[in-house]
Amino acid sequence: MPTPALLRRTRFGAIVAFAAFLAALFAALVLPTAAHAEEGDPFKISGIVTFEDEPLEGVDLTIDGPGGEQDVTTDAEGRWTVQVPERGVEYTITLHEDTLPDGVVVVDDTGEDETPNEVVREMGQGGRLTLNFFLGEGERITVTFVDQLFQRLFQGLNFGLMLALASVGLSLVFGTTGISNFAHAEMVTFGAVAALLLVGPASLALPVWVGIPLAVILSAALGYALDATIWRPLRRRGVGTVQLMILSIGLSLAIRYLFQFFIGGDVHQLPPMLPGGSIPLFGAVTASATDLVSMAISIVVIIAFATWLTRSRIGKATRAISDNPALAATSGIDVNRVVRIVWIVSAGLAGLSGVLYTYYRPGLTWDMGVQFLLLMFAAVTLGGLGTAYGALVGSLIIGILTETISLWVPADLRFAGALLILIFILLVRPQGILGRRERIG
Repeated sequence: MPTPALLRRTRFGAIVAFAAFLAALFAALVLPTAAHAEEGDPFKISGIVTFEDEPLEGVDLTIDGPGGEQDVTTDAEGRWTVQVPERGVEYTITLHEDTLPDGVVVVDDTGEDETPNEVVREMGQGGRLTLNFFLGEGERITVTFVDQLFQRLFQGLNFGLMLALASVGLSLVFGTTGISNFAHAEMVTFGAVAALLLVGPASLALPVWVGIPLAVILSAALGYALDATIWRPLRRRGVGTVQLMILSIGLSLAIRYLFQFFIGGDVHQLPPMLPGGSIPLFGAVTASATDLVSMAISIVVIIAFATWLTRSRIGKATRAISDNPALAATSGIDVNRVVRIVWIVSAGLAGLSGVLYTYYRPGLTWDMGVQFLLLMFAAVTLGGLGTAYGALVGSLIIGILTETISLWVPADLRFAGALLILIFILLVRPQGILGRRERIG
């Protein structure tokens, strides 16, 4: 039997070993940061503003991104520089046209950019980003607050419809299986990645109107494969919903980093659906042809989905399982078959949402879906857990609030503003807008 002295020495040795481990971990985390600092941190965004080869002094710019907004003014040589805290992320650089000389505006040679004075760029791993604006002679147009509000409402409706395509599938999966599927975010990204591989100029280069439907079909096939190989076997074993949720988090991380391995960290663009250019709608509200087609596709698919859910036999069975799985099984409904169809439909809708969101952003990144995930859960919770129509209503509210609230708060905080509204509504109606009040205990 060990003596007290031996036990004390053993405990002391264990403490020393644990302290050494913490010291090694601290060094591993801190020393690389110091090395980066020696390479020239902090990171910088810079540029020069000239007109007809003459530098413009006193032009104001705003750089928005991690760390908040920063204002900078060009010097006598037209140069400006700001220091930023992170790299590998996007920054929004806005040139204030009211500080330019009279008759000078920011121009866009392509004619596709409605706000050429506002540019979004990602800082690469080099830690340096240089940006120059193209200036020319023209008439400066002032947009009133009301016009901006209507424009944002229209954009919010478009964004809400895309969000609804992904959210209704997430809500159906939760209603029929009880799983909070965090890997649903990667279903969104997969649709965009599949479209890139099918229609991208460096891959198969299929026509857009052929490649996008195929990308949706591939997304649905992935949903079928995941259910057949992972979810259904686990359901048969009686694995609890908490364990399944944790598994979905791990699956999400694995798929996400597979995307990064295959497509890298760059922003990829899909070929345009239609020729660019703004189309005036009403008042000062304009939209591109791609935006209008995207909204039309979303509306048609949502109507078709609602018809399937309410009129078809499978749709009625899906709603029955969402209400009471045990009762649905005893009434003769093949629960496993219906759940598998739900996985297929939800994955297909998520893939279509990812394609449309790529055109909306614009651009595809390997972690695009996870940026969408929080808003999907917010929409599902706001509308009512497990209800597809609630997810639709919640998505429209979140989409509109996300776009319009940026008129008052910085762009980085627009998601937080929408989530604050979510918290307020849930305090008033905890079950969500269309959810049912349930007794607990």
